[in-house]
Amino acid sequence: QVQLVESGGGLVQAGGSLRLSCAASGRTFTRNVMGWFRQALGKEREFVAGISWSGGSTYHADSVKGRFTISRDNTKNSVYLQMNSLKPEDTAVYYCAATPSSNVPSVRYAYNYWGQGTQVTVSS
Repeated sequence: QVQLVESGGGLVQAGGSLRLSCAASGRTFTRNVMGWFRQALGKEREFVAGISWSGGSTYHADSVKGRFTISRDNTKNSVYLQMNSLKPEDTAVYYCAATPSSNVPSVRYAYNYWGQGTQVTVSS
């Protein structure tokens, strides 16, 4: 079992930055691929970024590539999402997710564990 708690969301102006954190509990954190998803009001939950258990492989959605960076610190059981150059269309609830998969999936159903989400609002 892995329990996930996100933090770091908030209100920011367009062009600003935020850093989301996800703290995980459970002995198997280092064996899990981690991902960030987001869900805007009235829209489907979509993949934002994913990272392998070692941190050696990362993947970012085209919509955030070059602006967002996923990272993890296995000594702290944490995964992060650095978000720069934020746009109003980045406004959403951001979720941290974990899966024991051997690769880094980009689909929601591949992830077994989810946090409660943190709201990110970008004003224009």
